[in-house]
Amino acid sequence: MREFQGHFKEAMRTSVPLLDHITRYIVRSRGKQMRPLLVYLSASASGGTQERTHIAATLIELLHTATLVHDDVVDAAETRRGFLSINALWKSKIAVLVGDYLLSRGLLISMENEGIDLLRITSKAVEAMSEGELLQIEKARRLDITEEVYFEIIRRKTASLIAACCSAGAASAGADAERIELLRSFGEEMGIAFQIKDDLLDFTPAANTGKPLGGDIKERKMTLPLIHTLQSLGKGKRRSLIRRIKRSADHPGEAESVLNEILAGSGMAYAEEKMRHHRDRAIALLQDLPDGEARRSLEALVDFTISRTK
Repeated sequence: MREFQGHFKEAMRTSVPLLDHITRYIVRSRGKQMRPLLVYLSASASGGTQERTHIAATLIELLHTATLVHDDVVDAAETRRGFLSINALWKSKIAVLVGDYLLSRGLLISMENEGIDLLRITSKAVEAMSEGELLQIEKARRLDITEEVYFEIIRRKTASLIAACCSAGAASAGADAERIELLRSFGEEMGIAFQIKDDLLDFTPAANTGKPLGGDIKERKMTLPLIHTLQSLGKGKRRSLIRRIKRSADHPGEAESVLNEILAGSGMAYAEEKMRHHRDRAIALLQDLPDGEARRSLEALVDFTISRTK
């Protein structure tokens, strides 16, 4: 990971002063860097890290950072991980162009280093993430997401990138198709558990998580606790709750009322059960890897994913 810092900084370097200033800000404000870590651990579990592993990790982090920059524009978000977002500091037009630049840097780095296989893996992830985001937007208008559709959205929107981290790491180490697919499946299961944990954090006080309490309700994001709550209600009560959700963006009291109803029901416990189920499936897949530090670290990272408080 220490070596990765240098590779990533070099990938972000540009001769355009404004862009260089913004990319240095991005480097300073990055989060836990779980995704490049997954690349390195997957490579280590598949024969060992190579020079191509640095390319894969850099490509993944460029892609992930670009999607975050674009997401903040779409959501009109003012902050990201406790820092002001790019669009808050430099406005949306510049933020969109910065996101485009990061994507193009990833493409070029792959092409320049004979990483077509890595580019194929990450391009599929970008496609899935875009489809998942648009599917969520479409369904959020009517608040009619079923549990089946919810899992399809998070599989595409969140789990696809984590799956790409693991499969790209394995591919960078020269693993065979079977090992690459095993780690892709592991990443997908881990990604689903990761997103369900994010859902649960929306119902935890903001002082502990850094997220605004009930923010997903106000944004009409259909999280698993909410979906389960809606499905457990009769038709009349379900319609009433949907009306309150639609009003919650402009009426804080409605958001609090919806939040309390979810907390009083079985939605949280149900979501936690599903999260642990996907955690267990991820851990089970790892049993096909040789025992060693890399496998144990992947197991520990899965456990961190579902026990984190932010």
